[in-house]
Amino acid sequence: MSRAEVSSDALRRHDVAAAWAAYDRVQAGPDGLNAFLATDRSATGGEVGPLAGVPVAVKDNLATLGMPTTCGSRVLAGYMSPFEATAVRKLREAGAAIIGKTNMDEFAMGSSNENSAFGPVRNPLDRERVPGGSSGGSAAAVAAGVVRVALGSETGGSVRQPAAFCGIVGIKPTYGRVSRYGLVAYASSLDNVGVFGATVGEAALGLQVIAGHDRFDSTSANVPVPALVPSVGPGKQPLAGLVIGRPIEYFPDSLDPRIADRCARTLSTLQELGAEVRDVSLPSTGLAIPVYYIIAPAEASSNLARYDGVRYGVRVAADTLGEMYERTRSGGFGDEVIRRILLGTYVLSAGYYDAYYRRAQAVRALIAQEFAQVFASGVHVLFTPTAPTTAFKLGEVSDPYEMYLSDIFTVTANLAGVPAMSLPIGSVDGLPVGGQLMAPHFGEATMVTVAAALETAWQSEAPQ
Repeated sequence: MSRAEVSSDALRRHDVAAAWAAYDRVQAGPDGLNAFLATDRSATGGEVGPLAGVPVAVKDNLATLGMPTTCGSRVLAGYMSPFEATAVRKLREAGAAIIGKTNMDEFAMGSSNENSAFGPVRNPLDRERVPGGSSGGSAAAVAAGVVRVALGSETGGSVRQPAAFCGIVGIKPTYGRVSRYGLVAYASSLDNVGVFGATVGEAALGLQVIAGHDRFDSTSANVPVPALVPSVGPGKQPLAGLVIGRPIEYFPDSLDPRIADRCARTLSTLQELGAEVRDVSLPSTGLAIPVYYIIAPAEASSNLARYDGVRYGVRVAADTLGEMYERTRSGGFGDEVIRRILLGTYVLSAGYYDAYYRRAQAVRALIAQEFAQVFASGVHVLFTPTAPTTAFKLGEVSDPYEMYLSDIFTVTANLAGVPAMSLPIGSVDGLPVGGQLMAPHFGEATMVTVAAALETAWQSEAPQ
């Protein structure tokens, strides 16, 4: 069986007992990964379904019954949801054994998983380095072999960037492909539920299970879900007839030449597999980071207003209602969350709304239009680096703007709402390098087919 193909029988070889053995090996002790915030040792999964008996981990901003949902924040410490996210429910219906909730940057705000109120996650490939964020716990759990499939969430690259840093596969679907019901909101127009897998096929199977329309989410798309699990045939040119776009803006002169080399080798392999590679342009790419860090904090400012100590979560005692609000929010939120709330409140305030938020939305529409034009020109899939660097050391990046630039190649897919994924394409100094594929809206099947063809081509000899 090709690594691109996967069956429930193949996945079940990594059963719950194996998951707990791997968990005990990597989680405990001073050098533990700190990848999990809660576990369910009673989880066994079902006996039928595509994920029957398969251990799965879930990011801690997806509501679950029986385990806390904290979003990596003190303000929700110990919070037990009265309902379950649709994506989680679909996993259970598919027979998955949900063994735990994974650590994350607080309210999904971060690119390194150092912003969690419960301590940072460590990269299983190098314990002194970050796993990426904000879904670092889920990525680390897959990379460490605790689970083969895990759920994360994406607002600006929080599945793809950790997948790249940990040397695994991460898929962000089209906005609306997977229900957001039960996903704790950060920026509602950008948030997606995504999937990590040890292989392309396993990540695709996870997405297949959770995808589909949901009446509980008004933004859920009522679009048929095609078969996503790839099956790459034995032909020498399985990608014949496909056009792969190489956006020139994603390959600047400042890109690490070693990462550029791994990307060049990947594009060469795609040509050998029969695809045509064509240079294309997405000229507004350079505006994506400032646009994202206006729109996302603005939506966060609104969404996080609900954490006031009144309705749910932690409440800090005080003499007056106003003082209680202030103490609860100041003590419950970490520095990065407070920074983004303040920024979002500022850009939405009277006198600045038109100057910042309205203009950012206009540029966002322009970015989406440029993607649509490139795909309409005959390009089937885009290929870029996933991140401008490999995994950096814990504490190495302290400047917020420098941290934000970790997402420079990923935020555009969220702004445009298109599907995107990362897969390993080699290494630099022993650290994984991720390559990114992006497709038109609801083009996950084509994107996964390209990724599977690459994975199969490299099955006998990993790219260097």
